[in-house]
Formats: sequence, C-alpha cells, structure tokens
Amino acid sequence: MSSEVLINVAPAETRVAIVEQARLSEIFIERTMQPSENARAGRSGHRLLGNIMLGRVQRVLPGMQAAFVDLGLEKAGFLAAREARCLSDLPSFMDQPCISKCVREGEAIVVQVIKDPISDKGARLSANVTIPGRLVVLVPNQSGVALSRRIEDEAERKRLTDIVTDITETDRRAAAGAGYIVRTAALSASRDDIASDIARLGDEWRTIQAKRNMAKIPATIYADLDPVERTMRDGVDDDTTRILIDDPEAVAQARAYATRTMPSAIDKIQLFNGPGELFDQYNIEAEIEALLGPRVRLPSGGWITFETTEALTSVDVNSGSYTEATGLEQTSLKTNLEAAAEIGRQLRMRGIGGLIVIDFIHLNEPENIGQVLTVLTESVAKDRTPTQILPMSEFGLVEMTRKRVREPLSKLLSERCDPCHGHGRIRTVATVAAEVLRRVVREAKARPGAKLVAYAAPEVTRWIEGQGDDMAAALRSRVPAGLRLEARPSFARAQFDVGVDQ
Repeated sequence: MSSEVLINVAPAETRVAIVEQARLSEIFIERTMQPSENARAGRSGHRLLGNIMLGRVQRVLPGMQAAFVDLGLEKAGFLAAREARCLSDLPSFMDQPCISKCVREGEAIVVQVIKDPISDKGARLSANVTIPGRLVVLVPNQSGVALSRRIEDEAERKRLTDIVTDITETDRRAAAGAGYIVRTAALSASRDDIASDIARLGDEWRTIQAKRNMAKIPATIYADLDPVERTMRDGVDDDTTRILIDDPEAVAQARAYATRTMPSAIDKIQLFNGPGELFDQYNIEAEIEALLGPRVRLPSGGWITFETTEALTSVDVNSGSYTEATGLEQTSLKTNLEAAAEIGRQLRMRGIGGLIVIDFIHLNEPENIGQVLTVLTESVAKDRTPTQILPMSEFGLVEMTRKRVREPLSKLLSERCDPCHGHGRIRTVATVAAEVLRRVVREAKARPGAKLVAYAAPEVTRWIEGQGDDMAAALRSRVPAGLRLEARPSFARAQFDVGVDQ
C-alpha cells in the first residue's frame, strides 16, 4: 500500500505523520525535554527509548522479582528478572532465574530503555540490549538468527537466514558472538546491503563497549537516532512514495542518512516550502484534534467510543441510527466489521497500550463472529507494536493487549482539568507552548525581517523561557529578526496571540 511520510519540525517538538492512500495511518510526536529532565540522560531533547545506559543497581527486590537501577534520572529504572536473565549464569533452557541470581546491589550494569518513563513510573529496562539497523537488529548478548514475524514467505526466510548466518561466520566486521534479528525491510535486500548493515552495527557495538569502559556511572553510552533519522530507518520502505519535510536542516539530515544506509530513498525526500503549512495541507491538524475526542464515526452512521482508565481501555461499538434491511444480525455484522477495521488504526494513532476490551454488538452466527475477528486481526497486523487478541466471549467482548511503549496521545497533549474535578481535559502547558511556537514560525515566514511578539499565559511563557540554549538557538534560526515573549496574566492557558513587535 503506497504511503507518504510527513515530518513537521518545530522548536518545541517534531511531529511525524504517515499517510496511506490520503488517510492518516500513524502519528508520532516527540517533545523537546527541559534540560533538567534530560541533563544526564545523553542526547539533549529527545526520548530515552532505545538508549543504552550504564547504571548502578540501587535495590534488589526478590519479592517483586525486579531491581531498581539508578540512571541519573528523576526516578530509578525498573529491571524485571525476565529482562535481566542474560546477566545470570543459568542455562537458557531453565525457568526464569531469581533476580538476585542476575544482579547485586551496588553493581554497575549496562541496560537499555525499553519503555519511556510514563506518569509517575520510571523507565522500564532490559539488560538484553539491541541495536537496530536499517535491515537487521544486533543482539550482542544472544547468538543465532531470528526473523521478523512479518516475513512469511518460507523461501525468503531461508534466503535471509542463510545470508546472515554466512556473514556472521565469515565477515570480521560483524560483532563477535552476537545474534541478529532480520527486519521486514530486508525483504529482497541484497547480500551486500545486509553485510553493510551488519558491519555498521558491529562498529557501533565496538564503540559502545569502548564508551562503557571509560564512562562514569551514570552515563548514556548509546543514544538512539533522533526523530528524523529514526523515521527514515523505521517508517520508510519500498511502498513510501514521498517524504515531505518542512525544515531545510532536517531535509539535509534525512538525505545524509539515506546516503549512508538507503540510497534508493534519496530522491523521495523533498523540502515542503508551502503554500501554507505542511500538516494543514494534509488535514493532519484536524485529525490530531479528532484523536483527542472519545468518539469515532463509522461510514454507515454508527460509531466507536474509547474510554481509558488506569486498568484498561474500553472500546464500545454502537450502530447508531443505522439499520440493515435484512435484519438485526446483518446490521450488527456490518457495524462490527467497520469498527474492527478502524480500531487497529485508532489504537496506533492514539498510542493506546495495555489491556483493551472491545464491546462489539452481539452476533449470533459463529461465521459472522469469525469475520469480525479476522478483520480485527488484519487491522492490527500492520502495527509495529506487539498485540495479542483473544476469542470473542459469549457477551460479545474481545480482550486484546498492545504493548505500552509511550504515553498515549491524549496524555501527551492534555491533562485533567482540576476545576471540573477530573471530568474534562485541557491542553498541557507544553502543548500550548508548542502551538505558540508553530504560530511564531508561521508568522516569521509570512513577515520576513519583522521582529515578533508572542502574548501568552505566564505559565506558557515560563515554559518556553525555561527550555534553555537549544530552544533559544532554534528560535534564532527560524525568527532571525527576534522574538519577544510577553506574559499576560489575564490569558487562559490556551489563549495566545502573535504579532509584530512595535
């Protein structure tokens, strides 16, 4: 299925949208962190997920089968026994070892962030680190070759397994004793391309080992790619027809990455220069706004409603005013099929994870139930985040899980409204600040040479001013004539205005 990748780069955040057949399929938003939040975490301003860090075991809790690791962050990271297994001396065929057999308090260990800190929880960690390349993933602590579950053709699986096995046994540039996971992007890739990817990963791993020997605890010894390069690595494939980026520096960065690892994608990278704003041209801003609401309309007139609690996310399917002339069963089937096809897309875009319970409209015929489950399975099949679906219960409920790897979009962009006692949500200060800065950049393009002023609520101006030198440099490059921030105590949080400074 053909797709386009849209990358909007702004001073406060980078937003990536993947559009399939003129319809939004995925949206990723990565915020610039305040210096105090990321000062000791490595590369400034980006997420921690994927980073490899040298930490010190703070506490070992056999009762929880877990340990807490000091990484120099606000909260200690959480290392479960199953993620620490590679640190034990027990044979691989044995059951999960006790955490005390894997780590000791005060011990220095290398871990990788497998889930960003969410709400009041610290980062989730794994000692079995991985380093993703364009075509393969290096697994230093585990030998052998594994393949992506999306590679289904047996002949291609054998071809790729044989190629990777041969390279690891004969090429001295490969990391010694390491294992590899072959990614879907390797489908039809040549031996030379795969060998180059393995060689790059081998060099990266040797660099990490050298940094580990010299680093002072705590330290980041490997930082995953920034949003632009990561999108090129993970979001661009043979079906991608165009990559539109609205920032010249980001375009150069994307082309440099493509030159190193995927030359065939260079010609697909284009600078968006207007007219208008990139996300407006593709109606992405309106799509993001809709994702903050609980209800999604279906083509037939029904709808699905998403409600998230601490324990789970419930998805309710409603036929609305739609009725099928052939009867209730067909009405329910059509609505359920539309809902099943849409739910996978909504889960991806909303970033919903954990336990999900879907309340489909009741069906009597087993064949119809099978159709709904098949469409739901196909809907989540394109999701890079692992999911698992259970059969439909007698009450029409389907339980499924989707791995939590980041904050849901609703929590990233909004928070509970205290005046309404938690029954509503308002945009976070960071979300409003990002909107202010996007407006500033837009006005600077429309009025070159004019010094601008932004009026906003005090908490919003404080957030922008508190972002440090990186933010100031980003604003200078985009607003050369200068920007003045003026706090307006009378403004509500979401209220702001941008104009020419007189």
